Amino acid sequence: MPESLSQLEQLKKLTVVVADTGDFESMKQYQPRDATTNPSLILAAASKPEYAYLVEKAIADRAGSGLTGARQLDDVIDHVLVNFGIEILKIVPGRVSTETDARLSFDTPGTLAKARQLIGLYENQGLSRDRVLIKIASTWEGIRAAEVLEREGIHCNLTLLFSFAQAVACAEAKVRLISPFVGRILDWYKAALKRDYSAAEDPGVQSVTQIFEYYKKFDYQTEIMGASFRNKGEITELSGCDLLTISPGLLGELASSTELLPRKLDATAAKSTNWDRITLDEKSFRFRLNEDAMATEKTAEGIRKFSADIVKLEQLISAKIG
Repeated sequence: MPESLSQLEQLKKLTVVVADTGDFESMKQYQPRDATTNPSLILAAASKPEYAYLVEKAIADRAGSGLTGARQLDDVIDHVLVNFGIEILKIVPGRVSTETDARLSFDTPGTLAKARQLIGLYENQGLSRDRVLIKIASTWEGIRAAEVLEREGIHCNLTLLFSFAQAVACAEAKVRLISPFVGRILDWYKAALKRDYSAAEDPGVQSVTQIFEYYKKFDYQTEIMGASFRNKGEITELSGCDLLTISPGLLGELASSTELLPRKLDATAAKSTNWDRITLDEKSFRFRLNEDAMATEKTAEGIRKFSADIVKLEQLISAKIG
């Protein structure tokens, strides 16, 4: 591959590049195929003056809804999330991931209702559900909701995924895509073991590599999208993964480097790896997850953080509603 190509251009030849941001200008600059958002990213974007119009539009459009109190706030936030998604889909040619309320992470019926509501809002604006992924936490309850939604043609992105057990359960449920959180896995191991890791030995990188091998070995159709990167090395070690969702800062680092970026993950080579197929019911899923201290702690922490940012978004919007 010519050295004149940036690492970002090289990566795009091996992996679908996704923008991990709510910032439209970054998407225009780096031209990803897809984009992902989460409550933290939407909160950050909605707090900026240049995106205030999307919040104001949601409030104005829903002024005659007849809803009051918590129901009105919930309704406006759904429209804010979809307004951001619609604008993103004007920029990226592929899909946008829109997250359900993290406070529904252990509520299968609640997650189903929220996902259907969000997809309905997109479809009301003339957008195909094939261009939207509903983000749901990789809890047992979230995976069960995603299983139902996929049968309805509502495609899901199972997020806050830290363990092999979560990945297996998602594949068995035939979800469209998973987002293993590479950097947050690294964070836990660095804090727990008080050591640094090279990119190749990074436990987050190794986790995604194992999931990739297992999925390709057994022909699962669930897509793997590495997420939550802490450094460029984590990304280059996962070149060849189905998708990688990358923050603007790291997209910039890739764009400014012309170092050779070889393929590291290969679906054909994965066929010859030595994996036994695993089947999980609820009891075995919960036990495996419980045995993985890192995954248990980081899943819970992620749900708490996203829930807290939803509350902050509610406060921001509530102040504007008056």
